[in-house]
Amino acid sequence: MIKFIHAADFHLDSPFRALPADKAAQRRAEQRTLLDRLGRLAQERTADLVLLSGDLLDGDRTYYETAQALARVLGQMKARVFIAPGNHDPYTPRSPYATMAWPENVHIFRSPSIEAVALPELDCVVYGCAFTGTAREDSPLAGFHAADDGKLHIMCVHGDVGNKNSRYGPIEASEISASGLHYLALGHVHARTEPARLGATVWAYPGCPEGRGFDELGDKGVLWGQAEQGELKLEFVRLCRRRYQVLEVDASADFEAALPRNAQDDSYRIILTGESGVEGIDPAPLEKLAAQYFYSVALRDETKIRRDLWSRSGEDTLTGLFLRRMAALRDGGGEDRDPALVEQAVRFALAALEYGEDCCP
Repeated sequence: MIKFIHAADFHLDSPFRALPADKAAQRRAEQRTLLDRLGRLAQERTADLVLLSGDLLDGDRTYYETAQALARVLGQMKARVFIAPGNHDPYTPRSPYATMAWPENVHIFRSPSIEAVALPELDCVVYGCAFTGTAREDSPLAGFHAADDGKLHIMCVHGDVGNKNSRYGPIEASEISASGLHYLALGHVHARTEPARLGATVWAYPGCPEGRGFDELGDKGVLWGQAEQGELKLEFVRLCRRRYQVLEVDASADFEAALPRNAQDDSYRIILTGESGVEGIDPAPLEKLAAQYFYSVALRDETKIRRDLWSRSGEDTLTGLFLRRMAALRDGGGEDRDPALVEQAVRFALAALEYGEDCCP
């Protein structure tokens, strides 16, 4: 059985522009500690292979010490490591992949064409290719089919499945099913996907191992895999230090009580919803209150101004007629009349009627 780690889209040295300069610098430094966590995982689980499917670096402005840290951690692994450069970190004559000395256990794919690396000790063949520029409009799997020779066939590649107009290595479902691979280790999509099977081939995106913004929410990490002939198991392993989360809080609720505890390492976007008595809530006091509970916090006001439910009851419109009848129901008396329930029904109805109404005949 082969044990492997599948990871991608580290985007080391991301700018973190949404954060203050000091926290942005801190986050870039913390990204490097992600590498150490990857190294510990490989050691603890005695990985045979580490498949890195591109965009390990965020761009050509990578700090030299970051690339050095990447090479150091990978070199300390006992596993064979494969890197398939992506559109953010393409293999070029000036990229760190070309200008630095890399450890012997690290293999970097350097060509857009598929390369095969045989690993006789594992009875396995690992395939891969590289972006050599910031875009690639052809499919890396076009015309590919692995040999039916009883070995395990695994491919590490950066590409975009199911988007034929993509500029980032568009891959068709039919190409995956025809590939003859046992596992296709993909990078490019930052949201983790559940493992899927097309033909005999299992494929997956591990997503990015550390979120960088509110479009990358929740737990992030890598995939841990075990493969042998006829069987492949994958498990998500969290590696992220911090998470990005979105929380909705109704304006009528106790704001501080609604905030989660034990989230000091996470960045939160808090969205105020519901109705308020003012137009535009000042976010500064609430952000200051919430700041003690999170690494960073931003507040977004999406409340609506509270209104008098019955203010339009005199109008000669559908809304006016509806309100007059509901007011009569409310004031009709009787034990079966619940004013609070009537008001709730009016709120729902007014929300629907806001999309347009006809005048009464």
